[in-house]
Amino acid sequence: MAESRALAQLAELVGDTLHKRSLMVATAESCTAGLVSAAITDISGASAWFERGFVTYSNEAKSQMLGVPATLIREHGAVSEPVAHAMAEGAVLNSRAQVALAVTGVAGPTGGTPDKPVGMVCFGWSNRLQTRGKPATSRATASRSGCRPPSTRCAACSTSSTPRKARALRAA
Repeated sequence: MAESRALAQLAELVGDTLHKRSLMVATAESCTAGLVSAAITDISGASAWFERGFVTYSNEAKSQMLGVPATLIREHGAVSEPVAHAMAEGAVLNSRAQVALAVTGVAGPTGGTPDKPVGMVCFGWSNRLQTRGKPATSRATASRSGCRPPSTRCAACSTSSTPRKARALRAA
């Protein structure tokens, strides 16, 4: 219950920040399978700042819907910072949003490797100004239920331009 309340507070913070700046966001999600978009659109009035979400669970979907080069996926793997960034860039290019965030990871309980264990999640950000957000990697609990909610919360935190408030809410 506290988890969902904290996520709702983060989504409201993101919405307020984007709305005040007249910006719209798009999401590109793999391991979270739409949870970030769901958290955002749970907020009344989200249509003022949420443009669309892409759920690109397969490598083929990442390439077809977001334009992520198959060679990039082969070279770095679907769970990598370069692919997360390419997903975010593709979300901006294939939407009317000014900013985008992307999430790709290994939710588990299977599919992990020593280099990319279950719980490893990569985040990417992009915007229409072509300023590149620094990709990030996080390691969550090595289970599907332990990985997806924190990844959703991290993605929401990263979208907010008020890091102090986001950190406080993330700790809740």
